[in-house]
Amino acid sequence: MRIALIGYGKMGKIIERIAISRGHSITGKSSSKKPISAIDFSKVDVAIEFTAPGLAVNHIKHCIDYKTPVVVGTTAWSDHLLEVKDYVTKNKGSLLHASNFSVGVNIFFDLNRRLARLMAPNQEYTGHIEETHHLQKLDAPSGTAVSLANDVILENENLSSWVHEENTVPDTQSGQLGVTSFREDGVPGTHSVTYQSTIDTIKMTHTAHSREGFALGAVIAAEWLLHKKGVFTMQDVIKL
Repeated sequence: MRIALIGYGKMGKIIERIAISRGHSITGKSSSKKPISAIDFSKVDVAIEFTAPGLAVNHIKHCIDYKTPVVVGTTAWSDHLLEVKDYVTKNKGSLLHASNFSVGVNIFFDLNRRLARLMAPNQEYTGHIEETHHLQKLDAPSGTAVSLANDVILENENLSSWVHEENTVPDTQSGQLGVTSFREDGVPGTHSVTYQSTIDTIKMTHTAHSREGFALGAVIAAEWLLHKKGVFTMQDVIKL
């Protein structure tokens, strides 16, 4: 499989190494110094995009225009998701997007939804989500934390929104779920979902030990997406 890397930072370099180890080739690269327009898409089977929120939508549309399936790991562009889905559908393209490509995190997502359903009737518990990432992380809260929070709200009719603070637990009103972000040197990504009452605490945590899991998941997603049409997520890949 011939892969274009849209974004060639730390993640792009890890994806390159893993893709080559799985028998694929890298036939195009774009970065802050080399725009996506410099890639020859006639030599590309699938693109993998890890850049910045303000660039992702245009990158997706560019790939769709060139009839190239695209896997997107950039987060914090979900306000444009309906627009992008419509563009992909109208142009019979292929898009797979995820807030996190780690197989372990996607299992964590499923467990989070199940736990939220169990906790919904038990209003004596207060829920809270916490995420910690490296200092270079551009968005806060992380896309993974946003997915976790939205899933909790979806499964618990007592909650209607989430509120976010950095480095401290936010003040919440009735119907709100608190989300806290921390930025520390060298942390690939840790997410915790906690339910606390006056008598006990239930806590579920996923800790990434490196970026390898995210990169491997992105390559697996690209392998899965090839020759498919439509808009998909990592949940479609692992079929939980």
